[in-house]
Amino acid sequence: MSMAGNLKNEQESITAAKQGDLDAFNQLVLAYQDQVFTVTYRIMGEAQSAADAAQETFITAFRRLETYRGGSFRAWLLRIATNTCYDILRYHKRRPALGFDDLVDENYDDAPPIPDPIHTPEEAAQNAELHEAIQRCIDALNDDQRVTLVMSDIEGYSYQEIADTVGVQLGTVKSRLSRARASLRQCLQAVQELLPDEYRL
Repeated sequence: MSMAGNLKNEQESITAAKQGDLDAFNQLVLAYQDQVFTVTYRIMGEAQSAADAAQETFITAFRRLETYRGGSFRAWLLRIATNTCYDILRYHKRRPALGFDDLVDENYDDAPPIPDPIHTPEEAAQNAELHEAIQRCIDALNDDQRVTLVMSDIEGYSYQEIADTVGVQLGTVKSRLSRARASLRQCLQAVQELLPDEYRL
């Protein structure tokens, strides 16, 4: 069972980590690193920036551990992840255009993940295409819309939590989310054949 599902162990690790126990904090990192990377990847849109943001998230979390006052540790951590991505995006404002060779390290293995054995090869290929198409459409959103969409529709934050995290009014969150969803729907019409029936227009 992962620690994320074992609250007693999680609370013990948090308490120990607050007292400076690095091993205890590393247990928390192991329990949440995949979830944090998923969020940073959805927002940043590419693996290296996402990995940097995830690493920065855990460094910040360790430094600010005394500010954690209980409640969902996952939500507290993912809020830091989201804000970290936001800070990076604001700092770079827009990533400069890079050539393909600049993006790929010669040692980087960009092979697709091993398909789920319950899917046929055709279904696995189609699912991979759909995931890529969705990520491309998310990447095409402006920073504010992308962060709002990821927090709401992928991470399940409430409108109020999003407003508090990014420091805007509730109405701004709703407006950004509405525009982001409309843009995403429009973008995904180009790959309608990959969408489940209920999502096709």
